[in-house]
Amino acid sequence: MTDHPHRARRFIARGTLSVALVLALSGALFAANAKFAHGSGDRHPQDLAELAMAEEKRVERLSTEVDGLSSDVLGLTTAENTQTGTEVGEPSLGYLVESGLIAVQGPGLTVRLNDAPADSPRRDDVSPDVLVVHQQDIQAVMNALWAGGAEAMEIMDQRVISTSAIHCAGNVLRLHGRIYSPPYDIRAIGDPDRLRRALSSSPAVQSYVRDANDVGLGWSLSDSSTSSPLKLSAYSGPTDLQAAEVPEGTEILPGLDDAEARERNRSSRARARVSEAP
Repeated sequence: MTDHPHRARRFIARGTLSVALVLALSGALFAANAKFAHGSGDRHPQDLAELAMAEEKRVERLSTEVDGLSSDVLGLTTAENTQTGTEVGEPSLGYLVESGLIAVQGPGLTVRLNDAPADSPRRDDVSPDVLVVHQQDIQAVMNALWAGGAEAMEIMDQRVISTSAIHCAGNVLRLHGRIYSPPYDIRAIGDPDRLRRALSSSPAVQSYVRDANDVGLGWSLSDSSTSSPLKLSAYSGPTDLQAAEVPEGTEILPGLDDAEARERNRSSRARARVSEAP
């Protein structure tokens, strides 16, 4: 078999050319990235924690933009209706308060929940789950405050409305696209005495209070009077309903006979299952 040295030389030449081309492209990419990073002045996230913080700031910035755009839309709509002579009824004050569309203030109660400290008693004798605030703990406090006649509520710095949903992952709370770490403050406007009694009569809340006494979970209540009222901000965010379902056995239209009520309940449940199209 004869040798073909010219094939080997051509292979080496092509390989050298490929390596040089890759190195040139890599250098160009590195230079472009360095120029972009220098021009933007922003430090890119280096880990998940920094990425979460960056996304939280982005959500906060976008929420502020949404507030501004909503205000612009309201102003333009009002101006258009004025020019065309269209009369649009104003929603009642009660509707605005319950929907969270306006800021409110008044007497109320602030509840603070916190994880147990590192030096909490009996830390080695209980499950780690007992030492942190859970989603159901926050929900129990919220439900008790609503049952106690709360007229408006806020968790951390966000107003709670009918479509609000809290979610906890570990000891991190997610609400309306933002994340929070303990301690968690829940503020409710209403009669402070009634709100306290509602918390005392809730079995779920009292179970948390017992754990607070045993292992050092954070639990504190503070009243706000008329002279020093709570101030709750207006809700900032979308209000579109994406999904809803009436619980089985809920009487939607009382006063009807059983057969008609069941039929209307089925129809109402079917209409309530609303979801956004993909």
